Amino acid sequence: MLLEIDAESSVPPFEQLRRAVIDGVRDGRLVPGTRLPPVRTLAAELGLAANTVARAYRELERDRVIETRGRNGSFISATGDPTEQQAQLAASVYADRITQLGLDTDRALEIVRAALRSGD
Repeated sequence: MLLEIDAESSVPPFEQLRRAVIDGVRDGRLVPGTRLPPVRTLAAELGLAANTVARAYRELERDRVIETRGRNGSFISATGDPTEQQAQLAASVYADRITQLGLDTDRALEIVRAALRSGD
């Protein structure tokens, strides 16, 4: 996750992080199902205290931007209506599996298009 914190900014670091995640969701860089780095890992990467990152994560979770799945970590939440949420989650699972299989994006999309056509 490519984030930068401006130490000279008047905006507190936790708020910069919170806004960066929200911006990533809005512009599509962070899609539903994206796993966020653990708090300590991200804190070390950004040169922040773990409590600062934890606060940003808590506020993002409160606003339903992310969801925490216990020991499995924190993930970008599905958004929209329930049907859209289910589609986003299915797409995320599919994308994870395609990555595990080593297929490229173009081939993965061909497979999806073929599957959708067969359902018509």
